[in-house]
Amino acid sequence: MITNEDFVNSIKEVVVKTAFNSVKENLFRPPGKSPALRLIKMSEWYNKLNDSEKDILFQIIQESVDTAVFGFLCVLDGVRSFENENKGELKLYYEKGNEKILLNDKNSEYLHDLL
Repeated sequence: MITNEDFVNSIKEVVVKTAFNSVKENLFRPPGKSPALRLIKMSEWYNKLNDSEKDILFQIIQESVDTAVFGFLCVLDGVRSFENENKGELKLYYEKGNEKILLNDKNSEYLHDLL
């Protein structure tokens, strides 16, 4: 059965890594027959950068993706609220067959700490 650590490791792979690689690929070559003008402009700007500048840009992209996912996990963990008053509680369950696991159990390590 999946654990909260397994869940976070999956998020790293299918969300964090995929998002970073998608943005990087879109900068290199915007997708589609008629890419959006904003993607074309970003790609033209990116392709004028030298290798050192591209490395810095990739670090910024990675930091942005990591920060966004960290913040989302903080919301799932209940340590960052999206409500001002009368706060509810989010519960993230993984169900498979007859098993049901609470992934953001307050008695376990926080998801955002596992990231």
